[in-house]
Amino acid sequence: MLVTLLVAVGVDLLWGEPPARVHPVVWMGKVIGALEQCAPDGTTARLAYGGGMVTACVALFTVPAWLLERTLRGRGLAGAVALGLCLKPAFAASELLRAAKRVGDALQANDLVAARDGLRSLVSRDASVLPAPLLAAAAVESVAENLSDSVVAPLCYWALWGLPGAIAYRAVNTLDAMIGYRTCRYEHLGKAAARLDDLANLPPARLAALLLIAAAPYVGGSPREAWRAMWRDHRATASPNAGWLMSAAAGALGIQLEKVDHYRLNATGRLPEAGDVARAVALVQAALTLAGPLLAGVVTWRARFVTEDLTPCPPSRSGKGGRWPKAVAFGPRKLGMGHGDAG
Repeated sequence: MLVTLLVAVGVDLLWGEPPARVHPVVWMGKVIGALEQCAPDGTTARLAYGGGMVTACVALFTVPAWLLERTLRGRGLAGAVALGLCLKPAFAASELLRAAKRVGDALQANDLVAARDGLRSLVSRDASVLPAPLLAAAAVESVAENLSDSVVAPLCYWALWGLPGAIAYRAVNTLDAMIGYRTCRYEHLGKAAARLDDLANLPPARLAALLLIAAAPYVGGSPREAWRAMWRDHRATASPNAGWLMSAAAGALGIQLEKVDHYRLNATGRLPEAGDVARAVALVQAALTLAGPLLAGVVTWRARFVTEDLTPCPPSRSGKGGRWPKAVAFGPRKLGMGHGDAG
């Protein structure tokens, strides 16, 4: 499993995202878009249909992932490398950081048009009239929140439940990113997706927030101040998860983060500047570095419980020996960049 992880991370660092035509998340988006076009009218019908969309999309992508992992797991090094290539599309660390860096660079050059344009890949809010401090705040919020949605959460579910876990999470998160909005159009259709995404992100978001706190010294911040900001302000957002990450980042960077008419995190901090986007990127990079040994430890621990070995069995009555599979199942029986509050 460590080989699989190293391959996936290496591909992400060297090449980033695969082409859209072979990207599973793009496929997910197309399926979700097609299903949305067939959604019925009426509150109850849309609630039920939305639940069916979640079930269908998760099953459609998770079952093939399970079959693929089952096929490749016993193929030695080649199988581990192939699984790493399959795992890579489930998370997006490099692209997230590059997108935030583009916004920061534009702000440093005082090019607000380019900054607003770059922000579109990170948030869904209207950035057309945002001043520079709020553009910087939006970029910082997004990169902090997506530390969990885009990286920590899918890799946590992979570490626990393999490729099916990572793909199932990515399907749920993509559903939430596309239909999990509180608007007239999606209030009922996307409710199941939004609630399941909230549930799926409960542990990873809090773990990622702790990683941001631990990484605060790497950007000249104080873990104590980051903890205080997180504990004080994590309930200020509508999402039960995003507030933990964004308030921890605000405290670590010593800045306030505001989405007008929605929240203001770490209100005693200074207004964010262009350079704070680069600091946020460095903060997330440091948090990911700290996450590496933790993830490797979970993978090593899980490998002790999930084995797929072939052990010689006793000779049969014919006198010929045989081989039987020895496997120990682990985990419960059931199981993107999201929009969240940073949107």
